[in-house]
Amino acid sequence: MATRRIGIIMNGVTGRMGMNQHLIRSIIAIREQGGVKLPDGDVLMPDPILVGRNAQKIEALARAHGITRWSTDLESCLRNQEDEIYFDAQTTKQRYESVSAAIRAGKHIYCEKPTATDTQEALALAVQARQAGIKHGVVQDKLFLPGLLKLKRVIDSGFFGRILSVRGEFGYWVFEGDWQPGQRPSWNYRQEDGGGIIVDMVCHWRYVLANLFGEVQALSCLGATHIPERVDEQGQPYASTADDAAYATFELAGGIIAHFNSSWCVRVYRDELLSIQVDGTHGSAVAGLRECKVQSRVNTPKAVWNPDIPNPIDFYANWQDVPDNAIFENAFKVQWEMFLKHVACDTPFPWDLLAGARGVQVAELGLRSWQERRWVDVPDLAAELS
Repeated sequence: MATRRIGIIMNGVTGRMGMNQHLIRSIIAIREQGGVKLPDGDVLMPDPILVGRNAQKIEALARAHGITRWSTDLESCLRNQEDEIYFDAQTTKQRYESVSAAIRAGKHIYCEKPTATDTQEALALAVQARQAGIKHGVVQDKLFLPGLLKLKRVIDSGFFGRILSVRGEFGYWVFEGDWQPGQRPSWNYRQEDGGGIIVDMVCHWRYVLANLFGEVQALSCLGATHIPERVDEQGQPYASTADDAAYATFELAGGIIAHFNSSWCVRVYRDELLSIQVDGTHGSAVAGLRECKVQSRVNTPKAVWNPDIPNPIDFYANWQDVPDNAIFENAFKVQWEMFLKHVACDTPFPWDLLAGARGVQVAELGLRSWQERRWVDVPDLAAELS
């Protein structure tokens, strides 16, 4: 058994998601477990170099986690032939130029979503990557959440019969920043900085729906800016120019109807921050981030509408937990390991930059639907990739 080094340029890991999920809980966790075991018995050990604009922040982050390599010069990092992978977790507006430069440098690409601010740029990245002959992947972390992995198991078992509809509720109250600091960065609420919940979350719902139920064929979306003013990290008030809530309905291949409410202006009265209900002819399921419950048709109570008497049915009583039956690791770490093996030994990894472009496309069409107040069809981007 040999240990094989793989160099990774990690750009944008001083931000919340890049630092916590990608650096600490993924790459550092992989290093601490002794690397990624490959099919031939060798072990792949990631060797990251952290890249950022703020030297003080990036050096402190590297030192805190025992990482010896860091830089503020992306161009010089891309020239280093010993680092094979470029990873991008910057804000969306910065992503296109950096990823394009990494493709030109011959790096394999792994990046956060949205992959760009519009469909044209996102598709251009997919075309550039294909022409360069590099491997490329996009973060699709929700697919590897324990609750959704259990839901996928239920789907594959045939439990639902014919699936009719999907209902998703996502969100929580993000404090405005005046009397309590906000839990999300202020750029999320400025359209000019690439913010907005439609751009952020509809990309997620597209890949969840496509991988579990069917490709999105059409959509109708209504956005809203419920909180018109917030306070930034320096304590300064600013106008919220981006949407902080979205109410979207999707028509999927096979006739399934899906609806997702996404909001940073909702107080949570459910088990988890994300809840997805699936209803089929033979049964239903409710999945969250970690749990999944099912109700078959033989366990379905016979509800009758009668508001004149107290409700006689405990609607929670006839649902059953889907057991773990597995050890679930961090969703970002699972996908990182898959991508590293994809680069090292060409194991499958279907979530490429074209999948990322499809997410951007659906989000962009959601914005158009809101602006034009109508249903919008979703063309297939694959034909434009050649």
